[in-house]
Amino acid sequence: MQHKPKRSRAIALPSGEFRARATEYLDFLAAWVQKPRQTASVVPSSRYLARLMVAQIDPADGRVLELGGGTGVFTRAILKTGLPPEKLEVVEINPAFARGLRRHFPQVSVLETPAQIVSTATTGEPGDYQVVVSGLPLLAMDRYMHHDILSESFRMLQPGGSFVQFTYSMRHPVNREVIEALGLDVVRVGQTVRNFPPATVFRFTRRGE
Repeated sequence: MQHKPKRSRAIALPSGEFRARATEYLDFLAAWVQKPRQTASVVPSSRYLARLMVAQIDPADGRVLELGGGTGVFTRAILKTGLPPEKLEVVEINPAFARGLRRHFPQVSVLETPAQIVSTATTGEPGDYQVVVSGLPLLAMDRYMHHDILSESFRMLQPGGSFVQFTYSMRHPVNREVIEALGLDVVRVGQTVRNFPPATVFRFTRRGE
């Protein structure tokens, strides 16, 4: 008796979503080719990493600030928590990425302002933000940049607020001297291998909060 070969079931993305995903990958690859240290990876972050990054967000709490919006993977995950778009601001200094973010998320404020001076451009005031979600490639930056970015971020955060950062290393990417100088605590939130490269997420808070 002859057995018919089983057909594999393919899951097809809707054509519009497929084109959007393809455009994201091509845009990200182009940015990496132009500025590899600024972009850090050849592909956007995965949705599994995005879920870890936004796990602390309470849509009923304060504003959220995203640093390094890229193609919008984290932006999309932040909005899926139920946070109103007017309570989210995304920092992206790559003009091509910034244009894409404005196109895909027209109700979200996109700031083409360096993270070290973001308070000069935000709608919210210092103390209005519950979480800073960072997609910045801190491993490619020196301790002076670490200090300026985290100092500005914690200036914007409310008491008990957190700075969430991912890295491709098993250790957090912030210089130890900076952590001590700013009086911060850091905990490992989790890791996902369903990302390329595999990534680990850390949460930074003010010591004692």
